[in-house]
Amino acid sequence: MTRPLRTPDDLVAADLAPPEALAELARVAERYAVAITPPMAELAQACEGVARQFVPTPAELLATPDERADPIGDDAHSPVEGIVHRYPDRVLLKANHACAVYCRFCFRREMVGPDGVRPLSPAQLDAAMAYVAGRPEVWEVIVTGGDPLILSPRRLADIGRRLAAIEHVKVVRFHTRVPAVDPDKVTDELVQALKASGKAAWVALHANHPDELTPAARAACARIVEAGIPMVSQTVLLKGVNDEPAVLEALMRGFVEARIKPYYLHHGDLAPGTGHFRTSIDEGQAVMRDLRGRLSGLAQPTYVLDIPGGHGKVPVGPTYVHADEVEDPAGKRHVYPPAQD
Repeated sequence: MTRPLRTPDDLVAADLAPPEALAELARVAERYAVAITPPMAELAQACEGVARQFVPTPAELLATPDERADPIGDDAHSPVEGIVHRYPDRVLLKANHACAVYCRFCFRREMVGPDGVRPLSPAQLDAAMAYVAGRPEVWEVIVTGGDPLILSPRRLADIGRRLAAIEHVKVVRFHTRVPAVDPDKVTDELVQALKASGKAAWVALHANHPDELTPAARAACARIVEAGIPMVSQTVLLKGVNDEPAVLEALMRGFVEARIKPYYLHHGDLAPGTGHFRTSIDEGQAVMRDLRGRLSGLAQPTYVLDIPGGHGKVPVGPTYVHADEVEDPAGKRHVYPPAQD
């Protein structure tokens, strides 16, 4: 397999869908973009947890009343095209809206892909950079999309050099799936482009199942880390993919072994047609409680909910404090005295 799978016919030919599903899959593909890179297609043939993330299903056409096209409120906080400014000290820069793979649970699924929002024009990128330059409170720029690492090293370096000219920006963070889903793309030239801003560059890797951390993926991440760029992880809690503690434990251990600090475990967003992926918050808290007893602090992500409507992320992990008692990882409670007056 040498090219991405992009059509229902491709999925059938790769034995990722039965021929009788073609008509239904065509309806899904008309609505939401499909792309599976060769490494992920190969994994999907052997791992249900990977296949479920990338292979479309008719369930995606079943939207519920509480789902919304812009579930975390990007639009409400977008002062200019390509910028989301939800928190005072950081902005998202959405330079492009295409990805190497299209996740079936994506919270931006209405705007990514061939029929989604167009990449920023030169004039729009100028306006986005001018917005950042005009706001001295912006300390960090998070380059996202889409997936910024599908851009050429030349275009990535250009973004970096333009951010380098903005003195008050100190940190540039890239959010990506590419090191896992298309590791050969992480060349020395691309890694150098990530450093072009001269700022403190970080890379956040999105992966949801331990099988995604293949030897090739780990090697791609090593190229990034050994160039002096620290990495953190982002994972979405997904029913049927990683909602069992043992699976998340293996994933978090894999991150740490690859020198990637586990960062966020996201509760599933209210994107249209993604209800079959969402757990309840109670279920997520139970998984996190189990991980607290299994994993060192270095391997613990923060379980977060992005409040619908653009109100920001909040931690929603389990509590261990109950009045004058504190609960240990085994579930036993212990009296903890109150502060003395």
